[in-house]
Amino acid sequence: MKEERRRRRLPDEVRNAAVRAWLFFSFTVVALIVASLASIARSSLLTPALLVTALGVFGTAWGLIDIVISRQIAAQRLRGPNSASPLAGSRPPRQRRAARSALTPVEGRPRR
Repeated sequence: MKEERRRRRLPDEVRNAAVRAWLFFSFTVVALIVASLASIARSSLLTPALLVTALGVFGTAWGLIDIVISRQIAAQRLRGPNSASPLAGSRPPRQRRAARSALTPVEGRPRR
């Protein structure tokens, strides 16, 4: 049988950043196609299409950086405030076995 795994849901700000990055990328691809077609047709739309493509590349890079920053902020929220350690806010460490008692096992008297 297949095990059903549930993927953790991304925080809202990370999903919003990912959607913005995909929109920038898709508009950049459309502008690149328009620039290619304008170049083939020797149209006057070539210069504006290339400018829009350049802005789209900048916007796509900004969107990718936005995703990285949003993920870092979300991870920091999960860890807890003012925590420099990546494990802060996680489960506490397991307790080790209780230290040996002060009594010796054979005699039942305290050690000296």
